[in-house]
Amino acid sequence: MTQLHAAHTTPTPHDADGTPLTQDADGTPAGQEPQGITPAHIPPAELRAALTAGLGGAARAWLDQALDEAAAHPDAHGPLSVWELRLAEAGRRCGPAHADAARVLLLHAARPGIDALTRVYFQGTADERRAVLHALPHLVPGPDALPLVEDALRTNDTRLVAAALGPYAAGHLDPHQWRHAVLKCLFTGVPVDRVADLDRRARADGELARMLADYAAERTAAGRPVPEDLHRVLALTEAERPPRGTVGPHGKES
Repeated sequence: MTQLHAAHTTPTPHDADGTPLTQDADGTPAGQEPQGITPAHIPPAELRAALTAGLGGAARAWLDQALDEAAAHPDAHGPLSVWELRLAEAGRRCGPAHADAARVLLLHAARPGIDALTRVYFQGTADERRAVLHALPHLVPGPDALPLVEDALRTNDTRLVAAALGPYAAGHLDPHQWRHAVLKCLFTGVPVDRVADLDRRARADGELARMLADYAAERTAAGRPVPEDLHRVLALTEAERPPRGTVGPHGKES
């Protein structure tokens, strides 16, 4: 089985054999988001309403001001614009449960082009990179941001991997890259529930089925358990059977 490119030197996540998950800086288990909103799947207007409802008064006031500043595109203060500085503050101002949503809203308000998004992604913290990935379906209509998704999928940061596999990746990753991303989830322990549009993309995919079977055989031969998620995805790859009573091409009822 061909694996993804060599991983970055980020903290090693658990393997699918039950080794405990590592934790991120805010104490959240690797591969899982803090309790709160999954921002990539929610239109920005709804995201703002949901976030505002969950914030205290001081945090709401900070968010309103930060979004107004981002929308106004103020002059840069030194090498960074004001909205980029606010991205760095979001965790402290809104708390870890709401920081991703706040950062996505800031990015949506600022409407940065692909060059600015790329700069924020590669120069930012892991939290800021994750926010960029969550924001992609709201900001980039075409495949121009795929290098950011591909970079995240090469890392061992499971929360980045999970964020990379949102609606943007579902719409733009080619079949080869997408299959290997699914396998990456299996051998790093990212729940396949985090893979957007999994049911549609996996359905009747014979090549993905072959890769999954090879991976299961490798683990079995090594005396290691096969992840439960593998069986779920493998079931999705089975071609849909014609309904009972359908007449086949040779005139026989199936």
